[in-house]
Amino acid sequence: MRPVRQHAHLHAQTRTRERRHRLAHEAARLMAEGGVRDYHQAKLKAAERLGITDDASLPRNREIEDALREYQRLFQPDANDALAERRQAAVHAMEFFMPFDPRLVGPVLDGTADARSAVSLHLHADDPDAVPRWLDQHGIPTEPRSRRLRLDRDRSEDFPVWVFSADDVGFDITVLPHNVLRQAPLSSVDEKPMARASLAQLRQLLAEDEIGGYERDGLG
Repeated sequence: MRPVRQHAHLHAQTRTRERRHRLAHEAARLMAEGGVRDYHQAKLKAAERLGITDDASLPRNREIEDALREYQRLFQPDANDALAERRQAAVHAMEFFMPFDPRLVGPVLDGTADARSAVSLHLHADDPDAVPRWLDQHGIPTEPRSRRLRLDRDRSEDFPVWVFSADDVGFDITVLPHNVLRQAPLSSVDEKPMARASLAQLRQLLAEDEIGGYERDGLG
């Protein structure tokens, strides 16, 4: 009986892996084509569409992110242009917000941004009114929001967010106290410290993108 049980167990594991793969790619498709921006929402909607109900088959957020990169590479070649445009816009925005130690976060940094993606920045100021005053002084109309972020395993807080558009690109600005510069908030993707880039690091990334583009063109 033992070999039979082992075979059944391996078969069940294989089926679970296949369902996770299907769900990850369906969630990625929903994010790429349907405008769903939240990983948890995307995986639940994908599970509903595919009729998969067991929790073991739900992919991790990182699996969906990998599938999203693959989907964009195969089916959305124009996403590279949107990403490049938003990274350039991020440079200008970070220069503008330099007094607030800006850091780029989110899809524009990790490379999954498309034409619907906003440029997400973290600004740092111990006076939460400093950023809206700066925006008002420069005549930039904004929409106020708030966002809950996990600072570590035990602490979550709500922070002010300012949303606006410039040159047809959306911007999403979260204002954090200066002490958060020491350690980034936790990512909703994998619960590790959020990837973020300074202006110097973003410029380095753009230089690497440009070199990669030359190499691809040469190979083509």
